[in-house]
Amino acid sequence: MSEANPGGRPVAFLCRVLKVTRSAYYAYLAAKPAAAARQAEEDELADEIRKIHTCSRGAYGAPRVTATLRRKGRRINRKKVERIMRERDIRGVTRRKRRSLTKADTKAAPSPDLIGRDFTAAEAGTKLVSDITYLPTLAGWWYLATVIDLATREVVGYAMADHHRAELVVDALKMAAGRGALKEGCIAHSDRGSEYTSGEYRSL
Repeated sequence: MSEANPGGRPVAFLCRVLKVTRSAYYAYLAAKPAAAARQAEEDELADEIRKIHTCSRGAYGAPRVTATLRRKGRRINRKKVERIMRERDIRGVTRRKRRSLTKADTKAAPSPDLIGRDFTAAEAGTKLVSDITYLPTLAGWWYLATVIDLATREVVGYAMADHHRAELVVDALKMAAGRGALKEGCIAHSDRGSEYTSGEYRSL
């Protein structure tokens, strides 16, 4: 048995039964190798997409996967990446609409701005800046508080948690105080979010 004579039946007979022309049947046979090659190429691309997705710990969606592929030299269309990921159920972490993490506490008396927009420092341990960001993980959103020394630009304190209450920024500042070799009169600068204007943080 062969594709040219499937089941031992004459091709002309089968074409009549299926109501297709013989030219259409032979065109189908001629196109099969190219179709198989395209499928093999797409399967290879899907494997590469899955590796990139896995290396991102499941966080990357189609836009970032496409960007990674392009950096590797692939000329790729984002819609094609989206289709392949959808067909193979490869999903990135869905990002929520960006929102401000720290909300100003209108009842708290504002601390004076001792930095005065001068985000430089001549000596380590004299000026610190703090902030909170949030990160998508397989376990959901996690919050990262950091303390950076303006002289060295190094992270001297940090803390992570599944919340952004005052203890998160307190823990980050405690780490900075313990390992940052802070000088007398060191300034700890932040925004006026409720975490940073809390009594617990101010007391520390």
